[in-house]
Amino acid sequence: MYLSLTGGLGPQDTVEREQAGPRTIAGGRTVSSTVVTLGIVSMLTDISSESVAAILPLYITGVLGLSTIAFGFLDGLHQGVSAAVRIASGYAADRSDQPKWIAFVGYGLSAIARVGLLFASGFGAITAVITADRIGKGIRTAPRDSLITASSRPENLGRSFGVHRTLDNIGAALGPLLAFFILLLIPNGYHTIFVASLAFAVIGVAILGFLVPNTRLRNPDPATGVVAVPEAKAPRKRFAWGVVLKGPMRRVLAGAGILGLLTIGDGFIYLVLQSRSDFAAQWFPLMYVATNVVFLVFAIPMGRLADRVGRARVFVFGHIALLAAYLVAAMPFADIAATLFCLLFLGVFYAATDGVLAALAAQLTTPETHGTGIAAVQTVVALSRLVATTGFGILWFTIGREQSIFVVAALLAIAIPLIAVLLRPFLGSVRSRVS
Repeated sequence: MYLSLTGGLGPQDTVEREQAGPRTIAGGRTVSSTVVTLGIVSMLTDISSESVAAILPLYITGVLGLSTIAFGFLDGLHQGVSAAVRIASGYAADRSDQPKWIAFVGYGLSAIARVGLLFASGFGAITAVITADRIGKGIRTAPRDSLITASSRPENLGRSFGVHRTLDNIGAALGPLLAFFILLLIPNGYHTIFVASLAFAVIGVAILGFLVPNTRLRNPDPATGVVAVPEAKAPRKRFAWGVVLKGPMRRVLAGAGILGLLTIGDGFIYLVLQSRSDFAAQWFPLMYVATNVVFLVFAIPMGRLADRVGRARVFVFGHIALLAAYLVAAMPFADIAATLFCLLFLGVFYAATDGVLAALAAQLTTPETHGTGIAAVQTVVALSRLVATTGFGILWFTIGREQSIFVVAALLAIAIPLIAVLLRPFLGSVRSRVS
């Protein structure tokens, strides 16, 4: 089945579907049902993970009484520990040609980690739970994105990732909203949130296991651009590490890493906004809701824009929105408008970079190396953000919150034009390359 962004199946869609088989993409404005189902899995998983992430800053610093340095370390783990397995996971998906089941292992491990939250009460236990959860994320992300790539036309890849990220971020918005209502009804209901988180994670794993096909990664038909599933005994091309680590990808890895070093955790920005506005703790999750609502609103438009004007261009200049978020957060404004603008800029930043970077990596790699290439850029981003968040926690402790944000904002303002020059060969539209 195919889902059209304009609603319905056209005659040409039906013809191409019959010619290419049930796991192909057809029509310039359609996305595969596999992409949509994976989006639903991610939506449920994000309800699970983001309901916890939304209360983690308060839980760590308030309930557990840990310092901002400890929070910076844990938030860095939350963002970066998945890097330990991302490339291995992507490589395994490429070599085994079983992306669905490798992703299944990752989703399953994250679900098991939710059980640990019910019993964790100290720094060591929380560290172990976060580590297990993020390793699960690292295992699942590249194989899942490989499935999206294998189910999409090359010129519509940004749109497909945009659709997936939209569904993903519906969950990312509903998760904090769920946490908000639980804390509103039960002021200290952190464990209730953990139980609800576990339930949504299990449902997501079940849908992946039963409903998502194990779409293989192969070359598209040169005439139609359709990615079809070959016969089981079709020969595989030799895996080429040089495609992933050299040539065009080397520039992308370097640019993503440098910008990642200047991307601090959202939790720090929200803590700054809360301390300045002094609103009640139970309203804290709504900042995650607002950011993710903006993300889901702009995910598809940013994906379409990236397909049209160039994925590298949208990725780099999306960091201007992050710079704007930093500046608004650091300014001495205590009104609601400043907070809303900060959250708006933050959501636009994620919409312009998350799925777009994965699509750029897929664009610059071969079908046999899509999973590893996507994993490579995600690993670089995860590691650099781990360093950034941990370092920012120390910087905050040393010179203060607003001063720390100004320092990072100044460095980001310098980095953006430099990375634009670095990625200049890829700033054009991808449509001219696939037409």
